Amino acid sequence: MFETFEQTQINTSGATIHLVKGGKGFPLLLLHGYPETHVMWHKIAPRLAQEFTVVVPDLRGYGDSSKPKGDPDHYNYSKRTMAQDMVEVMTRLGFEEFFVVGHDRGARVGHRMALDYAQRVNKLAVLDIAPTYKMYMTADKTFAIVYYHWFFLIQPYDLPERLIGSQPEYYLRSCLTRWSADATAFTPEVVAEYVRCFSDPATIHATCEDYRAAATIDLLHDEADMNQKVMCPLLALWSEKGFVGHKYDVLETWRERASNVQGGALPGGHFIPEESPEETYRALREFLM
Repeated sequence: MFETFEQTQINTSGATIHLVKGGKGFPLLLLHGYPETHVMWHKIAPRLAQEFTVVVPDLRGYGDSSKPKGDPDHYNYSKRTMAQDMVEVMTRLGFEEFFVVGHDRGARVGHRMALDYAQRVNKLAVLDIAPTYKMYMTADKTFAIVYYHWFFLIQPYDLPERLIGSQPEYYLRSCLTRWSADATAFTPEVVAEYVRCFSDPATIHATCEDYRAAATIDLLHDEADMNQKVMCPLLALWSEKGFVGHKYDVLETWRERASNVQGGALPGGHFIPEESPEETYRALREFLM
């Protein structure tokens, strides 16, 4: 899937990050979401690599990156810590400034990165999310039904770990099917890779910690920075058939947290880079060029 990309691992101050890198041009960091890995970018990354140096990592806790054990305050999986990983990766690769595109959890890491490292992130694209704080503060019955996993995964260790771990492949496939508009967008090769990585009990625990952090320490960080806006240009893309665009005025919601916002809806469900790769590629290229 990434035949022309170099595969490597980079040690940060708190994790070992697995990634692939390819292309040449201004550096572009692509961050995946839950419950996937860097492989989710396989339809888009090679095309972007024609004009950018594309770095595609597994977030800590996901894929083949290391999976530190969760700590009591979940700081190991705070978006601040996960953003620090990515900044250290880019520094090790020699990139002081770069673009960031994130989907789902990766977009939340990108949001925090643009706040904490404003001088490093030149442009930010967030795919199919509204800001974490906004979503928790506006949760209602419909939110709880559609985003049930936000409340399931944050339950104390080790309830969700045990339940998911009993049938990880079933749970993973259920997520892909429920949140997409067209499950045929996921090739057998890609699903097999997701299953391989997600079946690791350490991954199940780490990804629960990611969500536990979002409901605790990430909210504290967001509250502390409520008056701070993302200053770089921000592109918000969301799925026509997904929940975010129906629940929120996405552009206005992001304008509460960023100073320069543009974007729009794309066809398909939540996994737009895989379900609508052509439309996603065109929107990203237009924004980044």
